[in-house]
Amino acid sequence: MTAHDVIVDLTAAAEDVDRMVAGLTDEQWTRPTPAEGWTVAHQVGHLAFVFRIAGLAAADPAAFTALTQRIGTGFGAFDRAVNAALAEYLVLPRQALIARWRAERDAGVAALAAVPDGTLVPWLVRPIPAPVLCAAGMTELFAHGQDIADALGVQRRHTDRIRRIVEFVVHTWEFGYQANDLTPPAEQFRFQVTAPSGEQWTFGPADAAQSVTGSAVDLCLLATRRRHHSDLGLVATGADARTWIGLAQAYRGPAGRGRAAGQFAGSRSPA
Repeated sequence: MTAHDVIVDLTAAAEDVDRMVAGLTDEQWTRPTPAEGWTVAHQVGHLAFVFRIAGLAAADPAAFTALTQRIGTGFGAFDRAVNAALAEYLVLPRQALIARWRAERDAGVAALAAVPDGTLVPWLVRPIPAPVLCAAGMTELFAHGQDIADALGVQRRHTDRIRRIVEFVVHTWEFGYQANDLTPPAEQFRFQVTAPSGEQWTFGPADAAQSVTGSAVDLCLLATRRRHHSDLGLVATGADARTWIGLAQAYRGPAGRGRAAGQFAGSRSPA
């Protein structure tokens, strides 16, 4: 995986979301999404802000550090800052907010692309490589794009670039335990998933006693908490793995309510 490849995939993922919102009517723009209290406009504003701060972290690390110091430490403080920032986006008319999203998306991607190979970028807990931050951005696009798609009744079509998100899910497999004040198992599971192309991807120890198998798309829906595990086709083998699919999340901080069992019954994704 090269930094250039990740930038290409991040750009394509952002363009997919843009295509969903570019031609919306005012009614569609204000339509509620499955995220309680959030409309499509909220989702676009949130994504614009995420790219804004990612671009700031990449282009001006000192300014990003100063920003995080102002808003306070901890994910509660960050969540409050994100919600407060939405206000400046939501006052914008639809076309103005779309233009703002595009500008901040493009600036963020350009800033991430300019980070020299091997350079760490400051982030919420600790500095991380720019390609990892790009994968986190793709995970945000996947999650909030799914909320938009659900609100609009759009069936998304995924490609094998979703591998970046699967890798991020595997990398962050302990976050769900941390969010629930639980100790992760000593041994990671084996993840065996089917890509949109039908290719088989495996991650984790080859001799792991426990595993999670199924569709790569379902794994991403699970870990972004956009689907309840009972509405997906994932199979967990082992007691710890079964516990994990009930609390999995690919982001730090509070788990939130997620989606209810049966809310999207019958919407299992093909590979």
